[in-house]
Amino acid sequence: MSMAENFMTLEARGGAPRDEDLMSRIAPAVAAAAKFANAVDQEARFPKEAFDELKAQRLLAIILPRSYGGDGRSVADAAQVCYALGRVCSSTAMIYAMHMANVACVLNHGAASERYADYLRRIGREQLLLASSTTEGQNGANVRSSASAIVREGDRISLDRDASVVSYGAAADAIVTTARRSPDSLPSDQMLALFFKEDYALERTVKWDVMGMRGTCSEGFRFVAKGDSAQVLPESYDKVHRRSMVPVTHLLWAACWAGVAAGAVERAQCFIRKVSRAQKGALPPGAPYATQASLSLMNLTNLVDSATNDYLSRMVEPEALDEISFQTSLNLLKVSASEMAISTVMLAFQACGIAGYRNDSEFSVSRPLRDILSSSIMINNSRILSNVAMSCLIGGVPESIVKTR
Repeated sequence: MSMAENFMTLEARGGAPRDEDLMSRIAPAVAAAAKFANAVDQEARFPKEAFDELKAQRLLAIILPRSYGGDGRSVADAAQVCYALGRVCSSTAMIYAMHMANVACVLNHGAASERYADYLRRIGREQLLLASSTTEGQNGANVRSSASAIVREGDRISLDRDASVVSYGAAADAIVTTARRSPDSLPSDQMLALFFKEDYALERTVKWDVMGMRGTCSEGFRFVAKGDSAQVLPESYDKVHRRSMVPVTHLLWAACWAGVAAGAVERAQCFIRKVSRAQKGALPPGAPYATQASLSLMNLTNLVDSATNDYLSRMVEPEALDEISFQTSLNLLKVSASEMAISTVMLAFQACGIAGYRNDSEFSVSRPLRDILSSSIMINNSRILSNVAMSCLIGGVPESIVKTR
């Protein structure tokens, strides 16, 4: 049974309760992602086949309202897509996660603008793929600092940016980018702008030859864009960052990593069952690792589910998204989910033994293991832990073990 077929089997027996319409649309994209996952990894290329299917199933705008050409679904549904894709192709899942975070930023902070409403309708109608540029030059992953500035000339704007990382930039239909508000602004005084493919030119400056997540094609470019002043989001990036970029990015990344971990655990379980049948019911030495992997995955999925529900409940009152305790929990979610996912895949790897180590084995865990190791260095966990250290000291510890319901 293929990984894609296994995915549908799990859904049928209640592994992840979601509506049938969404699951039936996800399945063809999962099948395409699974079929070309090895080629995407080996060639370090964009997973075109999977995204052609995601577009055909109109899954690239599911969180947009129906009036904009979307489904009016929630971030929880986007997380389900990330999880399903992650089980078969990490790169496809991660690209989808980043894309949906960009869509959320534009929707949550631009919809009140008449021009942005037009942009959102175009995104939904054409099922556009959105990439982002939030890192620049030598600033590493410090997304709250920009060197390049938006230059205004009447109703027109321009931007010339040393975009050190633009994942799947060459394949994107549009790019959202941070920039200083003006040439006189401080690096932290940022805005977010949306540029469509016809608005910009990309000149590759950094290639992408890495150990895992090879299909994300996270290359560096010189990004030169021109557009209308209305293409700058009306709200400052500080608010966009707190209320949309960080929450949605961390939730969907975590869902993606949980999917990668689930795919590895699935292989471990299949391996243990096959060996057990061959040995007339006797369990192989790796069986305890498979049990630990299943437990670790259960804890990881529960963590993501809890964090997603917390975010959705706070969206009713956006000010609740600004609370220090919530912002801290989101940053720690990124750290916890990445570390738990790595641990889970490693346990699955131990369960499979040499069969998991081999690249030519049906139980190989090589690709998921290489891919999941990226999770702790995508915005390095050490940086996050340092940034939230003070708020953790101020926050103390919980007063009770059971939350009020």
